[in-house]
Amino acid sequence: MAAIRILVGSVYGGALMTARAIKKTLEPEGHQVTVLETPTLDDIAGSDDPILVCTSTTGQGELPPNLLPFYLALREQLPQMPGRPFGVMVLGDSSYGDTFCGAGELMEEALYETCARKVGDTLRIDALETLEPEEPALPWVREWLQSL
Repeated sequence: MAAIRILVGSVYGGALMTARAIKKTLEPEGHQVTVLETPTLDDIAGSDDPILVCTSTTGQGELPPNLLPFYLALREQLPQMPGRPFGVMVLGDSSYGDTFCGAGELMEEALYETCARKVGDTLRIDALETLEPEEPALPWVREWLQSL
């Protein structure tokens, strides 16, 4: 069983609801899931637990305000996490064109700079296609866990 840390970026609650649904589903199966609503670098220091980014995208492909300080600290301090597994699921609206799910791309790029290792493909959840983001997220996260 895995211990994972979910870094949440949420404005209206969709990403947070999705992270909580993942926790509620996985913990009875023996996984240890920590949902970090306002993550800091200290929240991921001192462990090699896989990191799952679950974020919405705001504005023109930007990070939500609660995840932005973490992202900036990550980019400034570049804590090295060689080989630490991470995954990205990002909520967005495809009507925004080129900036669709841009927050996920920002987090992925920042984690690559720490030498972390991406596991699986990024899950992009389009608000125009699904009203309940946890529906595609739960099967995806099970597959992601098997790939760790």
